[in-house]
Amino acid sequence: MKKDRLSYEGYRLVFEDRFEGETLNRDNWNVELHEPGWVNEELQRYVDSEENIFLRDGKLMLRAIETIGEDGSRSYTSGRINTRYKHDFTYGIFEARLRVPAGKGFLPAFWLLATEEDGVHGSWPVCGEIDIMEVKCDDTKVNYGTIHYGLPHEQNQGSIALEQGSFDGEFHDFALLWEPDVLRWYVDGKLYHEARDWYSVEADGKANLYPAPFDHNMNLILNLAVGGSWVGYPDETTDFENAVFEVDAVRVYQKEGQS
Repeated sequence: MKKDRLSYEGYRLVFEDRFEGETLNRDNWNVELHEPGWVNEELQRYVDSEENIFLRDGKLMLRAIETIGEDGSRSYTSGRINTRYKHDFTYGIFEARLRVPAGKGFLPAFWLLATEEDGVHGSWPVCGEIDIMEVKCDDTKVNYGTIHYGLPHEQNQGSIALEQGSFDGEFHDFALLWEPDVLRWYVDGKLYHEARDWYSVEADGKANLYPAPFDHNMNLILNLAVGGSWVGYPDETTDFENAVFEVDAVRVYQKEGQS
């Protein structure tokens, strides 16, 4: 077995959504509602609208929409969904088959966030965040995998650049292997980043013991952001006619005894 390839040996499928119905399965997913600027100086309002969140040809579509007012002002809506309190997981393999839009200012993401953000480890970033897929869509050949943790905020980030093709040109498989002592990121089954060192803090500010905060339930999130402090902002070249983040399938695998 090659250590640089994703292996499912010993794992079983515990969650799958292939988006084959007519509408989003609300037994699996919550739709989040947030105002512009809620995080990261992003421009979009996250809404529950069939124009922004819909299924087509067996795929979930998260669409960013630009509206230009009579005075020339611009506003944006988009979609963000999660599995919080419906499907929460500690450890496993988390994967999705995805295609991103191209255009400056778009930031699609597939990631995990603590189900209890103010729970045992405290609020973000102490609760932990695992980003499986983030593509800055002005360069759709590069994907980033990141963990956020600690106080003050720390992160560990890796990236992979495609030698051929692009993440907007065709679908690709993005995966995370999350175990108690290691996190590994994969694109199309190929390992490109690994993390083994992180920490959290306790309420009194003392360092919490490893493996906190990546030792408790987290939920899946899919979203398409518009603008922000990391990705930058749309400009005259940004194509909102094709501003769709496509999700072909999402799957979670776990070993016996994991939940």
